[in-house]
Amino acid sequence: MGKRPLTRAYGWFLASWARRHSWKETAEVFRTSWESVFRSVEMAIEWGRAHQDLSGVQAIGIDEIAWKKGHKYLTLVYQIDAHCKRLLWIGKERKTKTLLRFFRWFGAERSRQLRYICSDMWKPYLKVIAKKAGQAVHVLDRFHIMAHFSKA
Repeated sequence: MGKRPLTRAYGWFLASWARRHSWKETAEVFRTSWESVFRSVEMAIEWGRAHQDLSGVQAIGIDEIAWKKGHKYLTLVYQIDAHCKRLLWIGKERKTKTLLRFFRWFGAERSRQLRYICSDMWKPYLKVIAKKAGQAVHVLDRFHIMAHFSKA
């Protein structure tokens, strides 16, 4: 693979084991470096992104997860169609710009084809969804509705 010391076949081999075990453990078991495992996983992800089929996505879910102490978040977008549930996109932070980046990546045509979007009641998400996919039925998730009304 260019100037990398790994063959493509070995890279795929390491990437497949890295799905089952930690990258550190994969490196130890196959007597290679953590860096080699990282590069192998990176190669697999790049290939997957280049060959990802986004046609037919009609329903998405938008949420965030805290990944560090001190209110550090990642924004996650999932496909939640009945026939396919998968992670589509991860963005750094929980900001208006973050969700706008998703819609830019996803494309205007695909965004117009969305029929359902599920999210929490965070106002920046609500505004971006109304602007970029206003035709979709916007479902607010039950957990956040109950949390909001229990405060009232």
